[in-house]
Amino acid sequence: MIRYLHIDSPVGRLLLAAGEAGLCAIEFPSNRHPVVRGEDWHAGENPVLLATRRQLDEYFAGQRRQFELPLSPSGTGFQRQVWAALATIPYGQTLSYAQLAARIGQPSAVRAVGAANGRNPLPIVLPCHRVIGADGSLTGFGGGLPTKRFLLQLEGALPGEPDLFA
Repeated sequence: MIRYLHIDSPVGRLLLAAGEAGLCAIEFPSNRHPVVRGEDWHAGENPVLLATRRQLDEYFAGQRRQFELPLSPSGTGFQRQVWAALATIPYGQTLSYAQLAARIGQPSAVRAVGAANGRNPLPIVLPCHRVIGADGSLTGFGGGLPTKRFLLQLEGALPGEPDLFA
């Protein structure tokens, strides 16, 4: 059974979902690739959701740089490999898609890495916002580019104060 709840955050209302194996989804208010919800999804809390809410609150308050949660994202083997590599990008730092492809040992798979990054079901926790264009530009993000800019400014990876409406 998957439990889910909604929380308010500086980047809008987020949906959090977790099963017995761990956190399986974080969704922004308008998500490009929403997680498929089955009959086993029910509103409510569980210990993983409560820990996720607390850790996200700490992250947005500038008190947490790394998440310590059991994760259970659904995806292909390649997607999970890319998502695991996202977890290795340090707080406040960025990588290009090409650098991420090289990091997983597949330097010619830049487009596939970009597609897997875009399907990340656990944004923020698996920090796909830290992946940028080779020229330093902010490229696609499921939560929208203003949200990506906000998260990177929050972490100090971009100059300026975090402002979701900038």
